[in-house]
Amino acid sequence: MSSGCPIVRHTDSSDIIAFYGERPITVARFLHDVLALAALVPARRHMLNLCVDRYRFTVAFAAALCRQQISLLPPSATPAVLNELSADYPDLYCLTDSQQLPVACMTFPEDLGDGAEVYRVPLVPAQQSAVILFSSGSTGRPIPTTKSWGTLVSSALAAGRRLGVHAFQSASVIGTVPHQHSYGLESTVLLALQNGLVIDSRRPFYPGDIRARIHTLPTPRILVTTPVHIRALLAEPDEMPTVNLAISATAPLSSAIATRAEARFRAPLLEIYGCTEAGQIATRRPAKGMEWRCLDGVILENRARQYWVRGPLGQTRILLQDMIERTGPDTFLLRGRLADFVDIAGKHTSLTYLNRQLLTIDGVIDGVFFMPDEDGDSERIIRLAALVVAPGLKAETVLQALRDRVDAAFLPRPLILVDALPRNALGKLPRDTLLHLASRQAGG
Repeated sequence: MSSGCPIVRHTDSSDIIAFYGERPITVARFLHDVLALAALVPARRHMLNLCVDRYRFTVAFAAALCRQQISLLPPSATPAVLNELSADYPDLYCLTDSQQLPVACMTFPEDLGDGAEVYRVPLVPAQQSAVILFSSGSTGRPIPTTKSWGTLVSSALAAGRRLGVHAFQSASVIGTVPHQHSYGLESTVLLALQNGLVIDSRRPFYPGDIRARIHTLPTPRILVTTPVHIRALLAEPDEMPTVNLAISATAPLSSAIATRAEARFRAPLLEIYGCTEAGQIATRRPAKGMEWRCLDGVILENRARQYWVRGPLGQTRILLQDMIERTGPDTFLLRGRLADFVDIAGKHTSLTYLNRQLLTIDGVIDGVFFMPDEDGDSERIIRLAALVVAPGLKAETVLQALRDRVDAAFLPRPLILVDALPRNALGKLPRDTLLHLASRQAGG
């Protein structure tokens, strides 16, 4: 390829680009691994990249780019999802480093050889399709979104400037989020590749593992995480090793939680707002203010009281599923998701607001409001339900605390105490899993 966007932007072949376990990987070694794997993968159009190890995932992603293959990143690797992908993309093959799956599979090689390390950075055309991401499928069949390499690169560079990562040269990026999701791909892989940072191959999940991994890797350090992990870390008595920057996404943080997190991390905490379809849209520092500011090149458009977003390179306009209050040419406030708004007995609120009130109650560790399925009785007023994790508290105690915070019309009936909520790897709660858990608890 004679022109295009580089796969990496590190300045020297001896720069560290990743930690593979405890082993540092240079840019030269990474490029060797990419080219070696590219020579081994099948000559097909679509790669289903299910590598659990983040370094191997990144090598496979880059190898697919070099072979002009499109990486498929589904919301899960369940048999049903894989069967759907096999039907929709009959030429796909799966690259995995952990298990055999019911599709054509290639196992990531244990040894990619000891050939000469190289520093020939592949250039990929900006218009080349790089990845197909899929919505979660919580409201139906997952919807595919194709992203070009130029779009991904432009977004990663814009995010790097806004997040100020160049102040932390060669920072280690520790991610608690899966790299198969758009947030994980953008903030733990692409942000590093395009801004001279260092990828961590591991994905710590529990608070003790997160602390240990931060402690193991050299400074400076950037933590890419979610509100669920932040709350878990704040609940732990043990001291946190220092990070230089914390990044959060998937759900808004309150200013109080963000302020506590900054004190615990001894670092600024920045949030990213985005979605699978549009990618990264805006950032904010919630400890300092709740206003979002669009990334450079991102344009918000208001049409018929709906907001659309268009990113750099003029890609298709995407309709946002959030209520937005414009505060300036490139700034706004979020007022909740359109699907979150509920109307009960002529009164209006949002599930986001109700969840925020629930989590302010002392003793409540986790909790969520949701709308039960309708039972066909059009005359009966639908009531909200809630699942709550509050060890040592009774349901009536939580309800009494809620009466002081929300209108009686929105009190959950029922409020069900549970040991834990069925959150996925990003901390989200698909509605079908909530309904299943509520039904099981009511039946038990």
